[in-house]
Amino acid sequence: MIYTLTLNPAVDRELTVPAMEFDSVLRASESRVDFGGKGFNVSRLLKGMEEASTAVGFLGGNAGELLQNGLKNLGIGTDFVWVSDETRTNVSIVTQTHDHYIKVNEKGPLVDSAKQKELLDKIDSLAKRGDWWVLAGSVPPGVADDFYARIVNVLNSHEANAILDTTGEALRLGCAEKPYLIKPNAEEVHAMTGLPVGATAEIAAAAAELRKMGAQNVVISMGKAGAFMQSAEETWLTHSPKIVEKNPIGAGDSMVGGLVWALTHGIALRESLGWGVASGAATASLSGTEVGSRPLIEELFRQVRFEKFETV
Repeated sequence: MIYTLTLNPAVDRELTVPAMEFDSVLRASESRVDFGGKGFNVSRLLKGMEEASTAVGFLGGNAGELLQNGLKNLGIGTDFVWVSDETRTNVSIVTQTHDHYIKVNEKGPLVDSAKQKELLDKIDSLAKRGDWWVLAGSVPPGVADDFYARIVNVLNSHEANAILDTTGEALRLGCAEKPYLIKPNAEEVHAMTGLPVGATAEIAAAAAELRKMGAQNVVISMGKAGAFMQSAEETWLTHSPKIVEKNPIGAGDSMVGGLVWALTHGIALRESLGWGVASGAATASLSGTEVGSRPLIEELFRQVRFEKFETV
C-alpha cells in the first residue's frame, strides 16, 4: 500500500496571462483550480500510473472540503485529520507561452499539539510492514521541525518504508531517523551540507554526507539533467529524456511518484529512479498542472539513460 502524507496542502489556483507585467492589472485568459500539495501531486501521478494510494494529512474549512472532494472524485483515497483553521490557497500566474511564472504560497493553518498527536496516532494505526509512505512538503504553523522525524520513527517501528521530500531543518532531523530514501534537489543539498554541488563528483560527495546523516538512500533531483542516486552499494546518474518543457511545476513530485510506483512493484532502485525521471519529464512536458499518464511515462522511460558513477 502507498500512502502520501501532506502536512500543509493547498488549493492551487492557476491563472494564465498573455505576458508577465509588474505594476499593472493583468487579465487572465484561462484559470484552473487543482488539488495542491506535494503529497497530493504524488497521488495524482500514481493515479495516472493506475496505482492506488491514500492521501493523509491535515485539512480544514471549505478549502479542505474542496480538496477532499476533489481527490475523491479523482479516485484517490483520503484519510485526514481536520483542523479548525482554513487550508491555504496558493496562486500561480503563468504566461501563455510558458516561459515565465510566479507562484505565491500562503503559510497554512495553525495546527495545535492535540491535532498533531491525532495524526501520529493515525499513522501508527495505518502503517504496516512493507508499506510505502511518501512524506512531502513543508510543515504548517505550529508544527515543529522534528515532526517528520517523529513520523519516520513510527514508520520504522512498523517496518514501513519512508520516502522523505522536505527541506532544511525538517530534512536534517528526519535523516537522523534513517528514512529509506530522501529526495532533495541540488540547491537544497548545498543549503543542508554547505558543500559545493556544481560538478558530479561534488554532488556525489554531498550525497555521501547526507547518508552519513542517516538517510539510507539519497536521490538528488537535477531538473532537466535528470537525477543522481547514491545507495550503500552503488551510485548512478540518470539522464532525463529530451522534452519540450511547458510547465515544470510539480515535476519533482511526479518524479517521486514514478519512483515509489516502481519500488512498490519490486523494481530495483536504479531502474525505479529511471521511472521517476521519466515521470517528472512527462509532467514537465504538459500544460498547466497536469501530470503524466502511463502511456507517456512508458514512452519517455525508454529514452532514459543510466550512467554508473564510480566513487573514490
